[in-house]
Amino acid sequence: MTNPISYRRATIEDVLAICELGQILNASHHLARPDIYVHATTEFSRDEPHWLCSLQGEDRATFLAELSGKAVGFITIQVVKPMSPLLHPMVVGRIGSVAVSEPFRGRGVGSSLLKLAEEWARKQGALDIRLAVWEFNQQALSLYRELGYEIRAFEMGKRIRTTEGDSPE
Repeated sequence: MTNPISYRRATIEDVLAICELGQILNASHHLARPDIYVHATTEFSRDEPHWLCSLQGEDRATFLAELSGKAVGFITIQVVKPMSPLLHPMVVGRIGSVAVSEPFRGRGVGSSLLKLAEEWARKQGALDIRLAVWEFNQQALSLYRELGYEIRAFEMGKRIRTTEGDSPE
């Protein structure tokens, strides 16, 4: 009998496990967009300041998927209330990052993490869930569509300057 995957809210003590899993995101993002994202590293503690903010504060949460006490996936979410006279006032859940170890993809881990985040946001008063996903991330796009997420807007970009200060041409 195999051990089932368990899910729980992450704590600050989980930050290094999240940093390690975060290398999945670093690697795929760097591969597709090395002009924007730094490479993955075995010195994953370098990313601790980035992930700590997802673990601190009443308006945010991180959830872990674990197998036999080892983290195999995580999701970050924050609730926000955009303020504008042009928008209906509403609390919105914003998913920041989702990562699942390769051997556990296609086994419902990502779906379960998304559902946990949605339920947490609902309890915080959120009426809507939003996230951003890169076009190159077809696996994530498929999962989000399966779970009822829809494309609402496109973010477009254009490099106008290299890091050295020259034009990109």
